[in-house]
Amino acid sequence: MPELPEVEVTRRGVAPHVEGRVVTDVLLRHAGLRWPFPPGLRETLLQTTLRRTGRRGKYLLLHFDHGTLVVHLGMSGSLRVLPALSAVRLHDHFELVMGETSLRLNDPRRFGAVLWHAAEEGEVDNHLLLRSLGVEPFEAGFTAAHLYKSTRNRSAPIKQLLLAGDIVVGVGNIYASESLFEAGINPTTPGRRIGLARYERLVAAVRRILAASIEKGGSTLRDFVGADGRAGYFQQSYFVYDRTGQPCLRCGSAIRQIRQGQRSTFYCLNCQK
Repeated sequence: MPELPEVEVTRRGVAPHVEGRVVTDVLLRHAGLRWPFPPGLRETLLQTTLRRTGRRGKYLLLHFDHGTLVVHLGMSGSLRVLPALSAVRLHDHFELVMGETSLRLNDPRRFGAVLWHAAEEGEVDNHLLLRSLGVEPFEAGFTAAHLYKSTRNRSAPIKQLLLAGDIVVGVGNIYASESLFEAGINPTTPGRRIGLARYERLVAAVRRILAASIEKGGSTLRDFVGADGRAGYFQQSYFVYDRTGQPCLRCGSAIRQIRQGQRSTFYCLNCQK
């Protein structure tokens, strides 16, 4: 599934091609994705200007004067900038045409979403899918003190708390495993047992890991590609993720794999206490 770095890579890739452009057509090639496309979406967007792009967690935000298009890439979706009238591929379900340029969503599993939040309904952060999300990892509110305070009564393992999204948003499975390794924290440790000093290391690790992944174009999982069609290569930098049985790059111990909440977790028992 595309995580925060992949969505941010997509946002940065499409922004120069779509910001400030007028929508000249909206093509809906299916009734919807995870949820139906909003009624009258074509009429809502025709001849309006896409002012700017944004991101909230794993959601891409396309801001117009009268509202915001909320886009989720689902499990295997990709958003591409293409010349208008480019050949349509299988699973090309949604497309914004802006003169000679198209912004096209391809989603083989149809687990993604294209939703509309009208300006009259208030700030887009009030949208049902966004209102309960935690702090952004690159914002000032993401601190060791925030993690410490938010986990004092939480007995769940720290890996699960990172994935939950209500404390910090966008730290997906890959990046949680890698960040916990860098911070030297065992992923099974209950959140309430982690002190302020270790949370300081975790905050720094999360920010560095996510920034490095964005810089390298994200991770190639299944068929994720950026807006230009290129695959990311952060997976070449993994220390623990998907390296079961291989030697730890720091101490040489075998990397272990366990299941937590139906997700695989990878860690080094020797380096992560």
